[in-house]
Amino acid sequence: MIFAYTWRGAKNGINTIRSPDINLARKLIVQNSRSRAFNKRIVAGATPPDGAAIPLALYEVPAAAPNSNVAATSCSNILPFSSPSGTAANKPLETPSAANKAPMDGNEAAAAIAYAVSDVSFIYPITPSTVMGELVDQWSAEGRTNVFGNVMSVTEMESETGAAGALHGALAAGSLSTTFTCSQGLLLMVPNMYKIAGELTPCVLHVTARALAKHALSIFGDHQDVMAVRQTGWAMLCSHSVQEAHDLALVSHLATLRSSVPFLHFFDGFRTSHEINTIETIDNAAIKELLSQPIYADAIRHHRQRALNPTHPHQRGTAQGSDVYFQCAEAANPFYDRAFDHVVQAMEEVSAITGRSYKPYEYVGAPDADRVIVLMGSGSQAVEEAVHFMNDNGHKVGVIKVRLFRPWHSDSFLGCLPASVRRVCVLDRTKESGSAGEPLYQQVAAGLHEAEISHPDMPRRFIVGGRFGLASKEFLPSHAVACFENLEQHQPMRDFSVGIVDDVTRRSLPPSQLLPPGVSSLPPGTVQCLFWGVGGDGTVGANKEAIKIIASNTPLSAQAYFQYDAHKSGGVTVSHLRFGPEKIAAPYLVQQADYMAVNHQSYMAKYDILASLKPGGVLVLNTTFTTVESLTKYLPDKVKRQLAVLKPRLYLIDAWSVARDSGLGSKHVNMVMQIVFFNLSGVLPIDKATSLLKKSISKAYERKGPQVVSKNHAAVDAAISALQSVDIPAAWGRVETPAALVHPNPPAKVQSGSRWEFMETVAKPMLALEGDKLPVSVFSPEGFVPPGTTLLEKRAVAAQVPLWKAQNCTQCNVCALVCPHAAIRPVLAQLHELDAAGGAPASFDTIAATGHGLAGLQYRIQVSPYDCTGCDLCTNACTVDALEIAPMENLAEAEIANWEFASQLPVRDNLMDRSSVKGSQLQQPLMEFSGACEGCGETPYVKLLTQLFGDRLIIANATGCSSIWGGSAPSNPYTTNADGYGPAWANSLLEDNAQFGLGIATGTVQRRQALRRHVQGVLEAPAEAAPISGDLRDALSRWSDHWDEPEVANVVAKELQPLLEREKDAAPAIRELYGERDMLHKPSTWIIGGDGWAYDIGFGGLDHVLASGENVNILVLDTELYSNTGGQRSKATPMSAVAKFAAGGNARPKKDLGAIAMSYGDVYVASTSLHANYVQVVKAMTEAERYPGVSLVLCYSPCMQHGINAGLCSAVDESKMAVETGYWPLYRYNPSIKEDASHHRFQLDSKKLKGSISQIFAHENRFQILERKAPEVAKHMHGVMDESVHERFNKFKQMAAGDGSV
Repeated sequence: MIFAYTWRGAKNGINTIRSPDINLARKLIVQNSRSRAFNKRIVAGATPPDGAAIPLALYEVPAAAPNSNVAATSCSNILPFSSPSGTAANKPLETPSAANKAPMDGNEAAAAIAYAVSDVSFIYPITPSTVMGELVDQWSAEGRTNVFGNVMSVTEMESETGAAGALHGALAAGSLSTTFTCSQGLLLMVPNMYKIAGELTPCVLHVTARALAKHALSIFGDHQDVMAVRQTGWAMLCSHSVQEAHDLALVSHLATLRSSVPFLHFFDGFRTSHEINTIETIDNAAIKELLSQPIYADAIRHHRQRALNPTHPHQRGTAQGSDVYFQCAEAANPFYDRAFDHVVQAMEEVSAITGRSYKPYEYVGAPDADRVIVLMGSGSQAVEEAVHFMNDNGHKVGVIKVRLFRPWHSDSFLGCLPASVRRVCVLDRTKESGSAGEPLYQQVAAGLHEAEISHPDMPRRFIVGGRFGLASKEFLPSHAVACFENLEQHQPMRDFSVGIVDDVTRRSLPPSQLLPPGVSSLPPGTVQCLFWGVGGDGTVGANKEAIKIIASNTPLSAQAYFQYDAHKSGGVTVSHLRFGPEKIAAPYLVQQADYMAVNHQSYMAKYDILASLKPGGVLVLNTTFTTVESLTKYLPDKVKRQLAVLKPRLYLIDAWSVARDSGLGSKHVNMVMQIVFFNLSGVLPIDKATSLLKKSISKAYERKGPQVVSKNHAAVDAAISALQSVDIPAAWGRVETPAALVHPNPPAKVQSGSRWEFMETVAKPMLALEGDKLPVSVFSPEGFVPPGTTLLEKRAVAAQVPLWKAQNCTQCNVCALVCPHAAIRPVLAQLHELDAAGGAPASFDTIAATGHGLAGLQYRIQVSPYDCTGCDLCTNACTVDALEIAPMENLAEAEIANWEFASQLPVRDNLMDRSSVKGSQLQQPLMEFSGACEGCGETPYVKLLTQLFGDRLIIANATGCSSIWGGSAPSNPYTTNADGYGPAWANSLLEDNAQFGLGIATGTVQRRQALRRHVQGVLEAPAEAAPISGDLRDALSRWSDHWDEPEVANVVAKELQPLLEREKDAAPAIRELYGERDMLHKPSTWIIGGDGWAYDIGFGGLDHVLASGENVNILVLDTELYSNTGGQRSKATPMSAVAKFAAGGNARPKKDLGAIAMSYGDVYVASTSLHANYVQVVKAMTEAERYPGVSLVLCYSPCMQHGINAGLCSAVDESKMAVETGYWPLYRYNPSIKEDASHHRFQLDSKKLKGSISQIFAHENRFQILERKAPEVAKHMHGVMDESVHERFNKFKQMAAGDGSV
């Protein structure tokens, strides 16, 4: 062994001594341990070649290639331990002379290995692991071969349960199989995980560890899911970085073959899975050579020979009794006993071909440390940074990075722990309520305790446990230092949290005193950048390309990570980029940016953006205010003062104008801002940067067609000339910024109570992106959110908004019907309300209202500029040119005042029949300002539902797009009417929504039936037992007679409220009725979800509900793919459409859910398209709700994933085309209609075909991709679809005529 000792001298830079004598290395460590300039890193690895950049480390270098018969090296490089015996020997492997460097994220890093060594994969989308499935599907479609020369067989399943079952089957058939999942998806695999482990089957499951849905859903990373399956018998290997996700993926696949124990390879969701970093990839040739060794060839042969095969049959999966089950379970012990040895050997083999050393447990820090932190995952990098910082400042601390959690090997773990350590802190990225401690803590504590009992002379260690980083909560080096500081206390806190403020149970650690948050200890020369974008504007995608360009075309290391808020398109995105001369291992957000770009001017006022800008840094602002004078008027005083203090180099650009002039519209400014970054950063020569950026544009947008590519190229060419540098006026430094006065008890607070409190203490800080600072005490532990909180948001993301042209308006209200965000509404007012005394703005023009019941009223269409997303759908839907698009800055001031006035006018919702199109839009929408994409095709249906039945609506919502735009805290778009009534909304999971909704409906009916019995008991009781007034008796009688008829029961229910309040103390029976008064209201239960739920994962439950006969309604928002997870194929995806998980085009026809439902005969079924036929969808919803049984309403929902050529603003024309060509038929099947010669249950509302389905193919990119890539295949599939459309339509005509059976 050769040891290289390196340190940074106080004056003469980096020093290195190489010696085969480890004692000399130890001596040098002791001599320098108190030097503040000394960086005490002890990390295993290969010696860099002379002249290479040498990290400050103690390197242990194999003198020759390792052999599995050679004792394993120490995990700390100081304390040796012996390699366990019993593993097969392999021939030495040569280390590659040069590594293949590439920028990629953790998902790609792991997927590349999984694809290389697997033949079969069964996939299902779930964030954030979906990308791995998308990649293997794409590589398979491209014909990429693995190390065995095979193209992986990739099959999308209907659920994670199905993926696990198919995985189990493929393994039983002897294939090398894998899959990818996380969170609830992993939990759905648990039954099959037990089976696979019980059968000792080699397999690897790659998991992006993620939070579980508990009090709320979170897509972000922690270890709750993997810790929930630790009992299944799978080995568990944890990667701590993107590089490790690549390397340890291979270790997992090798170790499972060696051991016959299945492996769960996991890494932190988002923080590792979505972080882009420069890594060194493992060449397939090296993997192939490794797998050709006897131990692996024999393992693969053994796996195939034990497969199910009629030529050598056997039986598995039998039923056993109490006589033998126990013994068989114990028979597997030797496999698990040897599994650790196999992991060590596999790590050595991967180290041999990469030069990167891995150990199951690795110690980094002072050799004579007195305090140590133990943890798994990406947080270890932050702790390691803290360790270096503290040791450089005279402390003696260290960290043990746990890679192998199952099987646990206490002796090896203890071998990593310096003998000098007296206090240990174990950090878990999970929470197990009610336990004595989290899993890793319990494992370490048990190991230490057992060792101390077995070895009385061993020093006793004080051990504490804490929680960190749940749902990707930031974990900084300063938080790690706080943990070390806690260990230093006389009585350290034991069961603690770090990174939050727990002011309820007082279990959180205080901030670090030694290393305050924001102080950087990154390698010198590291440049940090922040890009504030708007969801859907391409900023994230552009920055992914930028960091890859930098990493691939410069000698710099690069890292990128991306933040998203809770909205769909139109939300806030923040891209965090770092690049520099040294490797970057910083798994946390940029704290102080050298370069900051703000892609939307409204962010300057809404968020404290400048708090993350380094003094003297670069600030680029996309704004229409491109002069100092206009910018001075626009920017808030606080921001001007901040700029004057920070003194950044300020640049302005109207990127919207550049994008519009290039044909990209006003939203997609990403490439404009990207070339500006390359120009100002100087990371590459601008000519080279431009060339590389254009090349990346061509690759990234080729799926969208050549026109999109050329428009982006044009935007790049025009950007630099539009950029201008601005000197910050000295006057900005003299601006006074007094604190805003807040009314101590505003009327809204009195009226709304807890709702107001929630908005002030929770919603406002969260919407300002300050949620990380909120303490525990402000939250509801159940995760409940009051209604109507989106009222606060005012996102102001639209560059252009509609302006009403009164002279052309026909008062049809269609613009309000199609608006996805309820941002444009009809307003009715009496003349006296519009005079000066009423406070009407001068610009609040109206016209005389027309229509039955509206005489004497004035009418206006009003838009809320700051809630509008600028989708332009309303102007395209208007057939009389009564709306025009105008720049936001031209009308914002006047229209904001108009909206505020209109909002104070009474809602006149009782003048027209709400079951008409116009009348429905005079009802208050009880779903408003959601986080949906601009132009969303889903929200208009749900908004209409709230206008028809909102005051009595209960919604069971499947996880998916509709749960994200409809239920992302703190934004609740479901609001209440003047009486306080509104939709009650809940989400359970994705797979169980139909059952969840059925349970709600059944439970509600049961409670109301019980209430009716109580009412009848009161009415039948003697007067002395229930002394009630005549008014109360009369109202209770009417309610009892019509309790299940909402038109009567709900009116009487309102009458009963004050009567019961007045007489509640008359008798115990009346008091009981008073306590149940909220059940007097007859609710309408709707089960809502997307096609991924209804057609795939939730179909079994949905089918059961269809067959139940219960009075429950189902609304399917059919976007024809998994919109929420990025556009993967579902069984609703049409043939030939290219989607993720269907990279070669979907080869199967769309599932006919309507036909399946109609086959029951007693289910109301409607197929609707709101954009195509306004009247039909209102009629269908009304009939469905009235039907006394199960109803199913299918809703065609255009989505941006369709790639409509003209954009979602043309969804009305696109939907009409879909209906007219027969692509999406409109019909209603009503079992309550009695069949006779002139009345039929099936009614075809799209009467005849018009045009050809080829028009749809020509208008949507999802079909055009296949036409460009495989025209003959597309032609064949399109022909099949055209034929099936005509065949279906002819069948429907027969059914509508009463000639065909359902």
